[in-house]
Amino acid sequence: MGSTDDISLLSQYSGPRALDGRVFCRGTAICLGGHGLLALGPSGSGKTRLALELMALGAALVSDDGAYLTDEGRVERPTDAPRLIEARGLGLLHADPLDSAPLSLIVDLGRAEPDRLPPRRVATAPGGLVPLILGKDHPFLAAAICQYLKHRRAE
Repeated sequence: MGSTDDISLLSQYSGPRALDGRVFCRGTAICLGGHGLLALGPSGSGKTRLALELMALGAALVSDDGAYLTDEGRVERPTDAPRLIEARGLGLLHADPLDSAPLSLIVDLGRAEPDRLPPRRVATAPGGLVPLILGKDHPFLAAAICQYLKHRRAE
């Protein structure tokens, strides 16, 4: 799949493993075409903005501001998570979130991609290796991710 870019990526944004094996991450998750995405990054890095942009392109919210990763390679919405997404400057917006989705992509909004044509990057998640995109300051990230989730990356 590629080189493991940053094994510690999840540890920066997650807590300890729960008794049921799931790992809680401070991130935002969406699903597009049956493919789940987890956006990670520091506060204010654009996780919710990316989710809103992808939702405008047809994605469904899984969870804003916190999701579980499972050993089965899924991203899950916490049962007590509100069925809302925050839009800064507008307020809380209603959403019709999914309970879970297969984790197909992790986006790190804390780091910019230095390469025009980057190597395949992966992150280690509870369910195994997951493709990783470095997305900080990417000018058309939502559109590129939409295309990636629909058709994957060319070899």
